[in-house]
Amino acid sequence: MRRRQFIQGVAAGTAVAWLERKGLPAAKPTGRVTIDEPFDGAVLNRRHGKQTAGALRIRVRGTAPAGRRVTVNGVPARREGKAFEAVVALRDRETAIAVAAEGADGKDEGRIRVVWDRHSFPRYRFSIDDNSFFLRDIAQKRYKSLFDCFYLDALRTLHKKHGAKFVLNIYYTTGKDFNLTQFPDRYKGQWADNAAWLRLAFHARANDPARPYQDAEPKRLIADLDQVAEQIVRFAGKEVYTPPTVIHWGMTRPSAFKPLYKRGVRVLSGYFRKNARGRWDINYRLPDTISEYLSRHDAWKDFDSGIVFSRVDIVCNSVPVDKTIGRLEPLTRDPNTAEIMDLFTHEQYFWPFYRHYIPDHAERLDTAISFVTRKGYKPVFYHEGFLGAPGQ
Repeated sequence: MRRRQFIQGVAAGTAVAWLERKGLPAAKPTGRVTIDEPFDGAVLNRRHGKQTAGALRIRVRGTAPAGRRVTVNGVPARREGKAFEAVVALRDRETAIAVAAEGADGKDEGRIRVVWDRHSFPRYRFSIDDNSFFLRDIAQKRYKSLFDCFYLDALRTLHKKHGAKFVLNIYYTTGKDFNLTQFPDRYKGQWADNAAWLRLAFHARANDPARPYQDAEPKRLIADLDQVAEQIVRFAGKEVYTPPTVIHWGMTRPSAFKPLYKRGVRVLSGYFRKNARGRWDINYRLPDTISEYLSRHDAWKDFDSGIVFSRVDIVCNSVPVDKTIGRLEPLTRDPNTAEIMDLFTHEQYFWPFYRHYIPDHAERLDTAISFVTRKGYKPVFYHEGFLGAPGQ
């Protein structure tokens, strides 16, 4: 526990410094005051404290020079050596937490900001990346119904069975033989009829090259986003289009965050895990300390841009059916990961012609969705409300 608190304290200090360099007014270097819990930018819900109708009471812990009087948002803290602890009531969506340590030799301060997910409830969202094959299939075969395409029919089956909702993140082009301008608008009514559970969002211009926006200027990303958004609205309608929550490969320049926010982006999901070289990856190029935090928590907010980052809990195409519950069940017991399930997979594994085709791919989705449904999680779209929780 002490080691984890130390890591959190170091991480919070580094995150604060990074955010301040970006112009975040609420964050401040902590000097000899370290706020170990909560983490700066933490998204907190009923599992993190005692919630009433008007407040969430949480514990603030950290260290300060021994012998000093410590207050947290004006509330005297309990001291034990260098450690301090106090209970603070969060009453607003965002709250600045200020720690002051005063003594005869001077005063030190620390400050962080946190988010209260006030109307939170157990929920899940399902996002599917790399979509393009089903659009090409429908356009080329000119089906009478969208759901004559087996892929959309499989998703509709999961919706009917569990009430599942899906966001399909799509490409502009599938190589030389198809792009979105070739998709007809004659299914527009059917898209609208199913918009309550089926939405489309931008993912990238194309599957290749890999990591197209990792080092790209934000204007290139935004241009591609606008091009895809225009086509979705043309052939499916405004009610079907949603702002993206996953950018291809989960890597962009941080300078792209504000432009993305202006396009309606409020959440970005990534893996926030280390690659084979031991580096944090699929993390939107966030600092290591923030990536480490997100690897153990549902969400973190970048106050500078306004975007909340969400950690993907499972990639169904990578987890066999018999391993799925074992992957998800421990997350339901950890208060830092239990409230929101971010479920995820990729379209291409549904298609028999794909070199890595997974015959039981639909069963994998069914297993994951069945589990979270039995556990009481409700399907949401991240762009509606705060991380899918309405009324915020």
